[in-house]
Amino acid sequence: MVVAEKIKIGVCVMEKKVFSAPMGQIFERLLAFGEFEVIHFGDKVILEEPIESWPVCDCLIAFYSSGYPLEKAEAYAALRKPFLVNELEPQYLLHDRRKVYERLEMFGIPVPRYALVIRDAPYQQLDYFIEEEDFVEVHGMRFFKPFVEKPVDADNHSIMIYYPSSAGGGMKELFRKVGNRSSEFHPEVRRVRREGSYIYEEFMPTGGTDVKVYTVGPEYAHAEARKSPVVDGVVMRNLDGKEVRYPVLLTPAEKEMARDVCIAFSQAVCGFDLLRSQGRSYVCDVNGWSFVKNSYKYYDDSACVLRKMLLDAKAPHLSSAIPPTLPWKVNELVQPSEPLTRQGSGINGSFGDSEELRCVIAVIRHGDRTPKQKVKLKITEEKLLNLMLKYNGGRPRSETKLKSAVQLQDLLDATRMLVPRTRPDRESDSEAEDVEHAEKLRQVKAVLEEGGHFSGIYRKVQLKPLKWVKVTKGNGEVEEQPVEALMVLKYGGVLTHAGRKQAEELGRYFRNKMYPGEGTGLLRLHSTYRHDLKIYSSDEGRVQMSAAAFAKGLLDLEGQLTPILVSLVSKDYSMLDGLENASSEMKEAKAWLNEIITSNANTVDSNGSPEFPWMVDGAGLPPNASELLANLVFSYLIWFLQMILCFYLEEISLLYQLCLPSFSTSVGFQGFPSAVINLPYTQSVLGLISFLILNSLLDLAWVASLLDTWVFPFYHLD
Repeated sequence: MVVAEKIKIGVCVMEKKVFSAPMGQIFERLLAFGEFEVIHFGDKVILEEPIESWPVCDCLIAFYSSGYPLEKAEAYAALRKPFLVNELEPQYLLHDRRKVYERLEMFGIPVPRYALVIRDAPYQQLDYFIEEEDFVEVHGMRFFKPFVEKPVDADNHSIMIYYPSSAGGGMKELFRKVGNRSSEFHPEVRRVRREGSYIYEEFMPTGGTDVKVYTVGPEYAHAEARKSPVVDGVVMRNLDGKEVRYPVLLTPAEKEMARDVCIAFSQAVCGFDLLRSQGRSYVCDVNGWSFVKNSYKYYDDSACVLRKMLLDAKAPHLSSAIPPTLPWKVNELVQPSEPLTRQGSGINGSFGDSEELRCVIAVIRHGDRTPKQKVKLKITEEKLLNLMLKYNGGRPRSETKLKSAVQLQDLLDATRMLVPRTRPDRESDSEAEDVEHAEKLRQVKAVLEEGGHFSGIYRKVQLKPLKWVKVTKGNGEVEEQPVEALMVLKYGGVLTHAGRKQAEELGRYFRNKMYPGEGTGLLRLHSTYRHDLKIYSSDEGRVQMSAAAFAKGLLDLEGQLTPILVSLVSKDYSMLDGLENASSEMKEAKAWLNEIITSNANTVDSNGSPEFPWMVDGAGLPPNASELLANLVFSYLIWFLQMILCFYLEEISLLYQLCLPSFSTSVGFQGFPSAVINLPYTQSVLGLISFLILNSLLDLAWVASLLDTWVFPFYHLD
């Protein structure tokens, strides 16, 4: 639609921003409607000429960038009173991260937990700021590593992430993209900066992706995901050299957040950063005027939304309805419609005719490791006993584990003071014991000193009290004090270089098999929530590093493992580590299995000891393994029935005598190996199990699981 007098859009922006590709695409579409005229002010006018000489316009697009005189733009807007697409005064807020967070909180928009450290001079000492090995404390709020450190000045893009000693320590610096890098890892940096004012905030695990949201007015928001610079710092680029980003769908709550951000800062065109973490979303940065790159759909939408906004403000009498065919698409050829196909499957037809892989679950063991080693000694030294009480909360009968860098450093300091400087010659049995104790302390000291600093992954010390005495305090109260404890130092078990390579190669193999030829397809699906990747590890250091190396290969990442570990791997002790409540039962089961499997077994090597066949080189399986396993299965069945009979003896005795013959064949137990079926009494045992199932005294699924476990070894003897 062409109008007699066009609406003048003044573009009061620095030239390097005006002539960017997204701005050009959107202005080209606005002009195609025939209702607008675009006037570019230019750098010379903006910087040198008085505002009275600036062109007169109906609508003004003005936003801050480096070197931009925002005060002059404000004065011009006050003089000419054009419609402002983005308000000017709130743009001052965007230069101060404190004020950004304050405004977000004022409008109820979720932000990460944070605290402010404000210094009037570099390196100023502050009584409310405390830094320890694995946390900082600000006004009583503790932020454990990993945490984020941001300069208060929003124009300073040097953002640091500090990692805990339990993950290997170090710091990652995030910065504006330089070539194909957006971050750098510094493993030796462990102390925070003190030369300025900073925001400290909780690190939010996002699964390795960042979400950028772009609003055009309060009712429109477009979102894209990219690989987070936190992961490996390598910028993924397409063939045109542009950073690879993927469109994502916003949830209703996130759309409401986008609307609130737009209104809170009075910026119709506004970009901000969204963190998706543990089922919730948070805003961590607001950028102001921002457009999406390389999205023609977004350019079309933005032009239509801006057109309606400008017409409603300056020409409400004109229709803002979108024409059936957008003016810049009039000459485009209409592509014939294609029949609906199932995306990605290559199969035409209706949905539901074919199956689709929905989930892959893998349980993976850690890679090759160095030998695990242990030092045990009984301690009576007061310094070590006091150290145990310090870290177990002063409870005399409670054991404690020392694993953090601070705890291990305390132990090392105490050990250094206790280790004698010379090695005395033995003269008696008691002195011999003292010498042995001193040698063990030297070994503890040597292990703790190894490596120069504590990573907290591969060394830990357990202190368990053994003896106590009762002591009367000054007020007459009697309390216990430990006088002897057992110290157990565990070390080694470090993931080797070969182990890291194994895990990384496995991840790469996994990716190529799941998504062959897709390039970055796996990361794209993960970014768009079509693929929900979760990686869990146990608490052991070698397992954590194996998981990080696997993720590195799986997602085609680069760089060191510590940032990948913190960003993508979740520790889950309860799911993956040993079951403490079952330790005694597991011990009994291991002893029983060892006795059954090794009893009456002849070794392959006749020169070896028949009592310890596992110590004979190349012994392999005993020749009567089939017989031993059959006996083992039958022993399991008998034990199982004994347990059942203890509970159901009265209920089943009469019925079982009457009905056993029919039940022995009712289920059939097809597929059992003949080695099991031909065992003595097997038919009766299986018949009894059938009887219990059919009378609802046993859960069929549970029994099936047990039977699978019993029978499994027979299929793998060869």
